[in-house]
Amino acid sequence: MQDNHQRVALQLLAYAAQKDVPVTRLCQLAGIEFEALKQGQGPTLTSKQISDLWRNAVHLSGDELLGLHLGEALQVAALGIVGELVRSSRTVGEALTHAAVYIHLLTDLFTMEVRTTAGSFEVQLVPTSEQEQEDTFVVRQLRDVLLALVLHEVNGLVLAKIQPRQVRLPVSAAELPEYQRVLRCETITAAIDDISLVFEEHYWHEPILTANYELQRLLLEKAASLQTTFAEHQPIGDRISRYLLANANMGVPTLEDIAANFNTSVRNMQRKLREENLTYQQLADDVRKELALHYLHTSAHPLKEVSYMLGYNELSAFSRAFKRWTGHTPGGYQKRSALLS
Repeated sequence: MQDNHQRVALQLLAYAAQKDVPVTRLCQLAGIEFEALKQGQGPTLTSKQISDLWRNAVHLSGDELLGLHLGEALQVAALGIVGELVRSSRTVGEALTHAAVYIHLLTDLFTMEVRTTAGSFEVQLVPTSEQEQEDTFVVRQLRDVLLALVLHEVNGLVLAKIQPRQVRLPVSAAELPEYQRVLRCETITAAIDDISLVFEEHYWHEPILTANYELQRLLLEKAASLQTTFAEHQPIGDRISRYLLANANMGVPTLEDIAANFNTSVRNMQRKLREENLTYQQLADDVRKELALHYLHTSAHPLKEVSYMLGYNELSAFSRAFKRWTGHTPGGYQKRSALLS
């Protein structure tokens, strides 16, 4: 947590300095030792210190949307190893997939889920339980940082101007024009419990100019070691579910594939799942159900294609599973959704 807090604080202070806000004064108001923070030393920053830092930065800069503007201005290098993975990825889709898997190295307030559908893909920020202990003012500012970063972190790395097709987030009418400008999207829906960016499918395959496969391999090894340390404190069921959703575009992998990706044995993974009263089949079915509902509700995929994408060799097997989950056939659900939309 210390690394996350320090990284956020340093990036905020650097941006505040560009806005002619005295950073030493900001640190004094938040009870932070400026020199120790610069050197990466000193005690762990508390949630109150981070909250005070944000509130005073907003007040002294006169910018209520400071988080949004910070995210717009940040360079990908500011994301540390996650940023380097983005830079070394082959395509926008691969970069976002890596960012989703390793977002916890940046913040523990959100996870990121990436889903592909017919003609589009969606990046969603999902609040974690850690938000219950945080100031809602800070949560909102960090949400805006991440939203702007998702868009702007890859824009400078491709030969295209990436623009969302749709954005969903809680936003007031007065603030809407500025969110439209920064997020490059006129279609912003004021959603209460949804924080999402929706992009046209062709951006997913857009090549990144700075791709470096050898560097990416080394970075992934380093990220995996950091992941191992972090994962010791995370429920295995949550980790598997997040991985399955983040990599949904590649289908639902086998337990053997998951175990290999997590650098463990099948037997060890099954043991950990039993300790949480779970099975891999349950987790895979939950993800298949969520994806099936999403595909049938929002896409024009034929039922047979949806069945194949979810790993079913026969449409009849998918139909039986879907009816078990929802009480409806896939076709019936799709027709019902079309009538209600």
